[in-house]
Amino acid sequence: MFNDALHTMTLSEDGSYTAYSKEYDEHYHSTKDGALNESLLKHVCPAFALMQGKEPICILDICYGLGFNTLATLYHHRQNAMTNKLFIYSPELDGALVKSLQNFTYPKEFEAFREIVIQLSQEGVYEDEFFYIEVFIGDARAYVRGFEGVFDIVYQDAFSPKANPLLWTQEYFADIQKAMKPRGILTTYSIALPTRLALYENGFHIYLNSGEGYRNATIASPAKIEGFEIVDMEHKIACNPDAKSLRD
Repeated sequence: MFNDALHTMTLSEDGSYTAYSKEYDEHYHSTKDGALNESLLKHVCPAFALMQGKEPICILDICYGLGFNTLATLYHHRQNAMTNKLFIYSPELDGALVKSLQNFTYPKEFEAFREIVIQLSQEGVYEDEFFYIEVFIGDARAYVRGFEGVFDIVYQDAFSPKANPLLWTQEYFADIQKAMKPRGILTTYSIALPTRLALYENGFHIYLNSGEGYRNATIASPAKIEGFEIVDMEHKIACNPDAKSLRD
């Protein structure tokens, strides 16, 4: 059954279920924005809007968790009749959670991918004509250091900096930057100044992801992008001289 010893399923406001982690004392998604909406609107849709015409696309999903970002990516791919192949790599520390996901109550939008969920929960790898997915059970930071210049998209979706600070530090984002392609895109729900500073100090341009039906989020890239409002980080720093990025 679903790993309810450490997690409790919670209905979010868009009608999809997320889970509450007793270990981290946080939900996996914003219950207000909704689990499905958050994955689509804060991560998948903005990232793919900036990747039109690219083939194939390599994605780093930090961390796999309940699998929503990966599954929302597959859903977006099929809904838009895309033909490019996606390579998704996702570290996750909690192997018991991944094994339990074959019994999680996913939204109807993910029903077509149930066999993929089952195979990933059992074997950690899935591949077909359009998708290659690898779920690595272990330390995300060590995993990221094994890549250089690989990823077009990074979903930065770890538990919050307060709950899991090691996945939000300046040094961590240095490893992320090395793992990305020069024109790669990073998405995250965090708009906290220390998060944006850690990205900015590693050469990322910072942009606001805003829209109807969800709270503001962040997009970052080593390259300049169009279609999103740039955040004036020098002004932010001048207005907040005591603000600092997290460090290891």
